[in-house]
Amino acid sequence: MKNFSLNFNLPKKKNFKKIFISAAAIIFCAMSFSCKKSKYDSDTRLAVENGKTVVERYGKLQVIGTNLCDQNGNPVQLRGMSSHGLQWCGKYANKNVITWLRDDWNCQAWRAALYTSAGGYVSNRALKRKVIDSVEACIDAGMYVIIDWHVINEHDPLLYKNQAIEFFDEMSKLYGDKPNVIYEICNEPNTDKVTWDNNIKPYAEEIISTIRKNDSDNLIIVGTPRWSSDVEAAAANPILNQKNIMYTFHFYAGSHGKDYKDGVTAALKKGLPIFCTEWGCTKATGDGGVFEKESLEWLEFFRENNISWINWSVNNKGEDSSVLNYNADRNAEGHWQEKDLSKAGKFMRRVLRNELDLKKWKKEN
Repeated sequence: MKNFSLNFNLPKKKNFKKIFISAAAIIFCAMSFSCKKSKYDSDTRLAVENGKTVVERYGKLQVIGTNLCDQNGNPVQLRGMSSHGLQWCGKYANKNVITWLRDDWNCQAWRAALYTSAGGYVSNRALKRKVIDSVEACIDAGMYVIIDWHVINEHDPLLYKNQAIEFFDEMSKLYGDKPNVIYEICNEPNTDKVTWDNNIKPYAEEIISTIRKNDSDNLIIVGTPRWSSDVEAAAANPILNQKNIMYTFHFYAGSHGKDYKDGVTAALKKGLPIFCTEWGCTKATGDGGVFEKESLEWLEFFRENNISWINWSVNNKGEDSSVLNYNADRNAEGHWQEKDLSKAGKFMRRVLRNELDLKKWKKEN
């Protein structure tokens, strides 16, 4: 918040009352602005608070301006964890793990990453069961759940548009009345040939139309070009005449810095509501070490701009971005001990539990 400075000469007696009232009004406005910001800048970001889950407190989410808001119009910031690809690590998409993430990690949201290719949904329709398990577990736990149509290897979301229409029609019919559900309709479109205007936006408009036939108002998140990093392209030509639409932004702290933040800032200034549905504390490869300082700088940036986020990812593959050590919790039962957690896992647990921020990290290091 900018400082307010009152610089004027001592008033004549007859003008003193008028100037005093004006000064008081300015101070009141400054206090009001500060209070409004602190509404979502506090440390009340809890999965369960006073016996109520996050969904019980926030209810049906809505988008107002660039803010994600609760049912009463108060800005909120969701924070949570993503699965890895359900075809490889779908065993963690179960009630035990998801409830543990809520209770021990303070997760408010879970993202079910349904790859469409690479052994994903298009060739293995049975994976839909893992999405349903995720949704049901989050409903029981009072958490939000992102149904992620994980476009990546096929580059262009239009390639499997018909399958996407079929899938989201079914999901929105099943869960359109549940406030827990968020639809992420296009994870990471990529390559220079796949553009916002020609590929991503036309795809999104069709999928949004399909969902809205069954679900009039749950949040829908739309992917953006260049592995969901070019939010400026969407800001230049946003989807019109639709409510509760947000746009995806992804980053990896070891690979992406100021230029990515500048892009987000520019898009926000144009009024684009952004949700970071995937970020990692490593390099974009998923390895390369854990970049704690850079991650916390990003999270401070998100906090200042009220951007919700989901971290990648819950698995035991042995990648640096894996929150579990190699082969830990093979049976996916949750109740992880310190020895089960990787460096990324220990870091993310502290962040989600509100035990670590940039200021504290600097003191510790």
